[in-house]
Parts: sequence; C-alpha cells; structure tokens
Amino acid sequence: MTEQESLVTSTRSPEQRSRTFAGILVNTALANITTSYLWFALTFWVYLETRNVIATGVIGGAYMLLIALSSISFGTFVDRYRKLAVMRFAAIFTLVMFLLAGGIFLVTPAAGLLDLTQPWFWVFTLIILVGAVVENMRNVALSTTVTILIDPEKRANANGMVGMVQGLAFIVTSVLSGLSVGLLGMGWTVVVAVVLTALAFAHLLVLRMPEEVQVATTDAQGTFDLRGSIAAVLAIAGLFALILFSTFNNFIGGVYMALMDPYGLEMFPVELWGTFFALGSTGFIVGGALVGKFGLGKNPLRSMLLAVVLMGILGAVFTVREWAWLYVAGIWLYLVLVPVVEAAEQTVIQQVVPLNRQGRVFGFAMAVESAAAPVTAFLIAPIAQFWIIPYARSGEGAAQLAPLLGEGTSRGIALVFLIAGVIMILTALLAFLTPAYRRVSASYAVAAAEEKASEITGLPSQG
Repeated sequence: MTEQESLVTSTRSPEQRSRTFAGILVNTALANITTSYLWFALTFWVYLETRNVIATGVIGGAYMLLIALSSISFGTFVDRYRKLAVMRFAAIFTLVMFLLAGGIFLVTPAAGLLDLTQPWFWVFTLIILVGAVVENMRNVALSTTVTILIDPEKRANANGMVGMVQGLAFIVTSVLSGLSVGLLGMGWTVVVAVVLTALAFAHLLVLRMPEEVQVATTDAQGTFDLRGSIAAVLAIAGLFALILFSTFNNFIGGVYMALMDPYGLEMFPVELWGTFFALGSTGFIVGGALVGKFGLGKNPLRSMLLAVVLMGILGAVFTVREWAWLYVAGIWLYLVLVPVVEAAEQTVIQQVVPLNRQGRVFGFAMAVESAAAPVTAFLIAPIAQFWIIPYARSGEGAAQLAPLLGEGTSRGIALVFLIAGVIMILTALLAFLTPAYRRVSASYAVAAAEEKASEITGLPSQG
C-alpha cells in the first residue's frame, strides 16, 4: 500500500490515532446498541404476540437479505467519500426511519399491526429493518478506519477490540430488549430507540479524523459498483475463497436467527430470556478481548477455520437436552468464537487490499456472507413450523428423538440445530484441504513480509 493511498498524517502519533479510533468505535457501539435493541425487541414482540416461528424467521431472514442486497452500495460509498461523512449519513437515515416507524405504531390499531395478513405489519417491520440495515454502512466504514488509524502489526488486536465492543452492545441489547418489551411495550421501545439514535448522531457530529485529509483516489463508480467490487476481490489471489470461508459462520447463523429466540422464549419468560441471553453474550466480550490481547497468530485464516469447526460442535450439542444451563453455556462458548472469525477476515483484507478498494471488498464480503443466513432462515422456519416441530411433539416423534435429544417441548428445534452443526463441522474441515486455503495463507504471508520489510527500509510496501 502506498503512502498516497493510506493518507495517514505522519505528524500524529500512534497513541493519538488510537484515541481517534476509540472515539469512532464507541460511537459505532452506541449506534449498534440502538439498532440491535429495536430489532431484537421487534423479534421478541412478534413471537410473543403470534407464537409463529415463520414470522420471526422472515424478520431475521429479511434483515440479512437486505444487508446482502445493499452491502455493495455501502462499500462503494465508503470508497468514494470520507468515512465520517458516510457514518453521519447512515446515522441520520436511521433516525428518520425509526421516527417513521414510531408514527405508524402510533396511528395503527394494535390488532391491525399484529395481523400478518394485513400490510401494516409488514410496512412497520420493513421500515425498522431498513433503518437497522443502513446503520450497517457504519460498520463497513469502521473496518477501513482500522487501516487508516492503526499500525499493521496492531490491526488484529484492534479488530478484536471491535469484536469486544460489539459483544458489549450485544449484552446491553439483549437485556434492554427483553425488559423493554416485557415492561414498557413496543411503543415506548420505539421511543427509546429514537432518542438513542439521535444521541449517537449528535456525538458523531463532534468527532474529527484529521488523518483522512481527502478521499484516497479510487476507481469506484456510481452507487452500486458491483464490477469494481468483484475486480477488487479477484485482484488478490484466494481472496474470494476467504470470503466463502467466512460464510460458514453465517450458514448456522441463519438457523439460529430463525429458531434461537423461539427456543429461548419457550424456556424462559421474555424478561428472563433477554437477561440469560445477555449472560451468554458475555462470551462475545471474552472472545474479543482474547483477540485484542493475543492477536490471531501467523495465519489468521487457519485460526478462523478452527473456530468454525468448534462453532459447529457447539451448535450440534448445546440443545441435546432441554437444560437452561446447557443452552446458556453453549451460547456463551459460541459467541467467544465469533470475534475470532470476524477479526480474522478483517485482518487479512486490511493487510492485502489497498485502502482505496477496501470499502468495496468489505461490502462485497458482507453481501456474500449475509446472503447465507436468509437462505437458511427462510428455508428452516417453515420446515420447522409445519413438519419438524409437530413431528417432535407427536407421541411417535418424541419417542424416537428421546434417546438422542431427551424430552421437552423444543426437541424439534434441537434436531435442526444438531443437523446444522454437523454440516458446518464437515464443511470447515474440508476447507483445510482446498488449494484456495493454501493460496490465501500464502497471500497473507507475502503481504505481511512486505509490510515488515517496508518498516525496516522506510519504503512503502506495494500491497
């Protein structure tokens, strides 16, 4: 990467740049808390009012599908404009969407809003999801600020800190969403989300990033530069394979998206489910802190695939019995591994892709990885609702599943988790044997060696 591409002001010390990054990270955490809070609350509220896993599956799948469809545009804007400007646009757009959702909730009778056959439910849901999706543009921009503000040898650690902060947001969201729906109701929940979004936007207006004097010269064009995104990915040997490897995590993520909340809400009241899920989510902080402390080793891709294997094992066994402690412990261990997977991909991309193309590469990666979850969510939710859950609750089905999965009301969901986990394990193990794995590992090693040599000689690397 050339000095012109990086646009990092040499007069600022690493400590000063780290403080700037910390301010941006905290602001992004507040924004993530707010959008996740409202999205989780919407999922809880819909399931409690309808007891329909198809509805929760559609909400979760639609969220990921919208991210998949819009991420190329997010990356294009990040490459074309200054990063703080992109973040501010995303913040004000999300605020407008949440205000609109609040207006619809205020004027629409509750019976009409909860009738899945009527348009108002889907309009209300879609507006919230669109606001939450556009907020993800900030996360693409955040990944590029790591490249601008953090020295190469510390980027894995910085990405771990991103994971830790996201984990903290996850915990706060889980507690607040359950308590908010249970104690305040959906209307006041929307009001809280609007206030928090406005506060995050106001804080973002006072942040400054003097390192990015101007946008790096880029070949990004229009608002949806798919051709440029693909070209940026294919320009690096094995990078497309890295993105595919990262989708392994999202495969099982789609199953969890559709069925994890229904499983938890069958086991706990909504207020307790939010609290217990928050307890499990502390694993996110632990995982991020471990990456922040120790990094990812010499080969981040190897670390990522090992984490995916362990995720598959956890997904297969954490519901083999309908025990609350097993479920919460499984969630905790699973979330310890999530920051490893995410930080590994980000670290490789930041090392091997020039800054003026990173937005589109991160956006393309988000699109491909997000597309995996809606496929499984849309597929699994109706299958579980109409076939697997009724079968598991029938006398014959319960008897057949009891030796493997024990007894309980949610054995059908447990069967889905078991199958998904086994598939994930096999897929990740096979990935170790592919030529693409060796190419990605080699590309990262070469880029890291060039970066190290440039530090010794004082000349910019050509990555």
